[in-house]
Amino acid sequence: MLSLVVLISGGGSNLRALLEASEDAEFPARVVAVGADRDADGFSHSEEFGIPTFSVALSNFPDREAWGDAMLEQIQSWQPDLVILSGFMKLLPPRVIDALSPNLINTHPAYLPEFPGAHGVRDALAAGVTQTGASIIVVDSGVDSGPIIAQTRIPILPRDTEASLHDRIKPVERQLLIQTVLDIANGRIDLKELATA
Repeated sequence: MLSLVVLISGGGSNLRALLEASEDAEFPARVVAVGADRDADGFSHSEEFGIPTFSVALSNFPDREAWGDAMLEQIQSWQPDLVILSGFMKLLPPRVIDALSPNLINTHPAYLPEFPGAHGVRDALAAGVTQTGASIIVVDSGVDSGPIIAQTRIPILPRDTEASLHDRIKPVERQLLIQTVLDIANGRIDLKELATA
């Protein structure tokens, strides 16, 4: 059974999908804790499913490194097999990534390497392209630049706004994340192999 720590910053819709999936006794992974860099709305999902939470605010530390060390300590106290950044909007310091890699993955609402960064949906619309996507990657010290685990294409419709496009990407992203966790748990995806390829 794969143990997961999920890091969020907002509403936690991907987190909820994971929690619902793990209600199935056949699903080979369980969320053991949920962390955030603030008091995130998504903690309500954790509470509903009885999952412990922790919050490590950057503003409580003298610098990003000290914050990262505190975040890492919290994560490692749960001894997870896999850490998932799901809508987590802070960049983790390199030593945190090094400590958790390659068992540290991220969801992103674009077809990487297209449109990395915090505004992937907005950037895709601004570029005038006809399609974007959703990706799951191994986190490295760049911005959305790690090895790609899984991704899928999503068409951009003529009337799409940032909100409507994001609303269509989210369910695809959730599906991709559930399948990725399943494939890692079942040995169909080898993160070490991916990270060194």
